[in-house]
Amino acid sequence: MTNRSIKNTKKNKSIMGTLFSAIVAMVIVGLIAIASFFGLAKFTTNTILAKDIVQPASSQFFDTNGDLLCTTDSDEDRLPVSFNKVPKNLQNAFLAAEDIRFYEHGGIDYKGIARALFNNILSGDIQGGSTITQQLAKNFFLTQDRTISRKIHEAFIALQLEQKYTKQEIFEMYLNQIYFGRGAYGVESAANTYFGKHVEDLSLAECAMLAGIPKSPNYYSPINNPKAGAERQKIVLEQMAKYNFITKDQMNKAINQKLVYKNIVTDLGSKKYFINYCIQILIDKYGPDAVYKQGMKVYTTLDPDMQEAAEKATKLTPTYYTDKSKLKQPQSALVAIDPQTGYIKAMIGGRGNDQFNRAVLAERQPGSAFKPFVYLNAFEHGATPNSKVDDKRMPGEWDPHNYDYRWHGLVTMRTALIHSYNIPAIKTAMEYGTDNVVNLAKKMGITTLVDSGPYSDAHPSMALGGLTHGVTPLDMAGAFASIANMGVYNKPTAITKVVDRNGKVLFESKLAPVRVCKAKNAYMLVDVMRDVMTKGTGTGAAINRPCAGKTGTTTDWRDAWFVGFTPDLAAAVWIGDDSNDSLGDMTGADEPATIWRVFMSNALADIPASDFVKPSGFTMPPAEPDDKKKDDKKKKDDKKNATSKKNINSGKLPGTSTGNSFSIPRPPSSQPDNKEQDSSNSSEQKPIVSNKPTP
Repeated sequence: MTNRSIKNTKKNKSIMGTLFSAIVAMVIVGLIAIASFFGLAKFTTNTILAKDIVQPASSQFFDTNGDLLCTTDSDEDRLPVSFNKVPKNLQNAFLAAEDIRFYEHGGIDYKGIARALFNNILSGDIQGGSTITQQLAKNFFLTQDRTISRKIHEAFIALQLEQKYTKQEIFEMYLNQIYFGRGAYGVESAANTYFGKHVEDLSLAECAMLAGIPKSPNYYSPINNPKAGAERQKIVLEQMAKYNFITKDQMNKAINQKLVYKNIVTDLGSKKYFINYCIQILIDKYGPDAVYKQGMKVYTTLDPDMQEAAEKATKLTPTYYTDKSKLKQPQSALVAIDPQTGYIKAMIGGRGNDQFNRAVLAERQPGSAFKPFVYLNAFEHGATPNSKVDDKRMPGEWDPHNYDYRWHGLVTMRTALIHSYNIPAIKTAMEYGTDNVVNLAKKMGITTLVDSGPYSDAHPSMALGGLTHGVTPLDMAGAFASIANMGVYNKPTAITKVVDRNGKVLFESKLAPVRVCKAKNAYMLVDVMRDVMTKGTGTGAAINRPCAGKTGTTTDWRDAWFVGFTPDLAAAVWIGDDSNDSLGDMTGADEPATIWRVFMSNALADIPASDFVKPSGFTMPPAEPDDKKKDDKKKKDDKKNATSKKNINSGKLPGTSTGNSFSIPRPPSSQPDNKEQDSSNSSEQKPIVSNKPTP
């Protein structure tokens, strides 16, 4: 061997040694890196799994019959279901489509990984091989990034999940976690969304269709892509037959079965106002996360038949125009309450797609619908329906008048309320204490009243419904329900029970009746208000059973009311423009009375008629006649003078309906400093605090 050959050999050995050392160093560094990564992954996995998995879930709302009304809208529409509710066909479909060796491996299917790695080398892309456990780990704890690091982390979490939970628990969590498209998470929500069924009611064909969707929810959704969905369903069924979960005959029948797609909950329609009211109550009590993520079951008081009756009745609301928000005007609201319980049986918050619930939030002037509180207060202080009030012009700077611009002399309180005379109501409120009227109305559930300070409602024009803030239909229905219940008030209630996802009762309503007036006085008022329906302003609302009620109309016909009740149901109907514009010449005796009549007739159609129960030992004072004025000429002169005065000031003639009042300004002695008034001294002062809705 020559020296040159020896030198070359030494040089080659040196290069090989260096290369070997480099390789060894790289291996060592790689092992250290891998060990460090695995150590970090294990550490973070232990931290992640320190707490049990709690999947976000939508809350469910049920009507009074226990039927599902809707689920809450949230980022993840999920309705957790227990494993024993998932049909065997659906379990097997997922096993056949996703992880046939699920019950054999320990969280990682090494054969599947080898197959996936081979495909990854060929395609250069990170592909499947994930078990059901790994998919749960990825979907719940990790991102959807297709990287080696994420796959390793996923594997560690899967191994830990298998150590912490049983196979059934893992499978149940997976079935409740997986995404099916169209906002549906979990098999129960998917069954609801695609087939309008509960998961336990799915057929084999439906199970196979659902099991095929998660591979690519948007692509395989049978709603979005019927052809691709059907092809994927066929593959799942073939896999099920391959692994002997079903026979080939069952497979063929399922492939040929025509599937019908529908949602278990149809459009909420008018019920959306009630549901949103319930949601706000729950958010105030438990917070938004509890409502939208913790899967509550909420049992409500809504009666579906009465709600349908309310929806049909309020369709009688006339349409004058459509506003800039594409809402029909005027709007209407209706609330119906069971007097014995306070349960809200029906609620219409408007007509449109807006979120403003006029039944609960619209504070509007009640007009003469407020007068029953005035007379009930008088009865509480010793008056009876036979007590006389002199209906004549009031001296002083304030000059209120009756709707018909006539004075009727000495009349009984019964007559005054039947025909909705204004002057007797004002005088009665003043004689028995305006502050007492306000306090009584507050006890009966009118929550918007101001009982002290410069804006107090304890002023004479309150007797005609001239209030600082107005009232809501919900409050009016609740207050009139206490009259129907012989002076016992039950707070309006929308929710009877709330149960968490584990079945624990978080809340259950209990009746808490409060006596707000003497039963005999409530009965006397009911007796008078029954006459309103037969010979007074409420004849257009009369139904074929014992009933009582009161109309209400405000200045310039801005608000029209009818509020009434039977022993079984109280309801308030309101119509008004969201911009507080005039309704033309509509009074409470017109459309509101008609809507009330139509609603009550249908809502109570299957409930036997019952009469108001007279308190034990009470004898109703027999009705007494009014003292008629003999001077007819003076009546005519008074009417002529009053009408002329109105025409000069406002240029308007009174409406043709009788017995409905205008809201009028506070007397000068009790008015706060407010220069913004209508020109007519018989018109309503503009509200101190605006009651204009802001939908």
